[in-house]
Amino acid sequence: MLVCTILPTYNERDNIVLLIERLLACTTYRWVVLVVDDNSPDGTCEAVEELAARHNSSDRTQITLIQRRGEKGLTSALQRGIDTAINTWSADIITWMDCDLSMPPEDMQRLVRGLTREHADVVVGSRWIRGGSDRAHGMIARAMSWIINLYARALLSIKIHDYTSGFVAARSDVLRQIRLRGDYGEYCIDFLFRALRSGFRVQEMPYVCVPRKAGVSKTGVNIWEYLVKGRKYVSTVWQLRREF
Repeated sequence: MLVCTILPTYNERDNIVLLIERLLACTTYRWVVLVVDDNSPDGTCEAVEELAARHNSSDRTQITLIQRRGEKGLTSALQRGIDTAINTWSADIITWMDCDLSMPPEDMQRLVRGLTREHADVVVGSRWIRGGSDRAHGMIARAMSWIINLYARALLSIKIHDYTSGFVAARSDVLRQIRLRGDYGEYCIDFLFRALRSGFRVQEMPYVCVPRKAGVSKTGVNIWEYLVKGRKYVSTVWQLRREF
């Protein structure tokens, strides 16, 4: 079985090497790390290439890079990685996560085991179930995330507690059927709900979201940026409610 983890990056030079090293240190499967970078000016690609040159003599794990030029955006980067994982690597399981070390790389192994041992189709890391928490964000950001997730549960399905997680492992069969939609984090709401509606088994596992190690958050640094992105999340929930 082959697992492919997609890491969408923009200006994550100070985080990406440690993230990959920690991720691969705990793997028990054949594993490909696929970094999809939006032409970062800080040297993220160079750092990945240097790590890959030192690492890729392994038969069990592989690091590869896609450097996009003239394209940008979280959702399109993830979909590009998914297409590559399926069409080039024939991955059985595809995972993704943020690249700021707020999501512990070691927990990805737990998500994958949820697919292989507990027979789920999609496993999502959740901050909002017992055993999970968010230590990375301030009170306003946590409150907004909590409200958006309550809204999504009320209008869509109570089976999921963290619709905005972005810490995901899925069988490739699911991702062949459901393509990601959206611009930023709202893609996760859309993907998880459509997976449920399609009859796939979606399971949550708790994780503790911790402060990023370096760099600046892409989600937002002030209340205005949170509100702008929050509007897209609310709109996505409403559109899904109308669609289904």
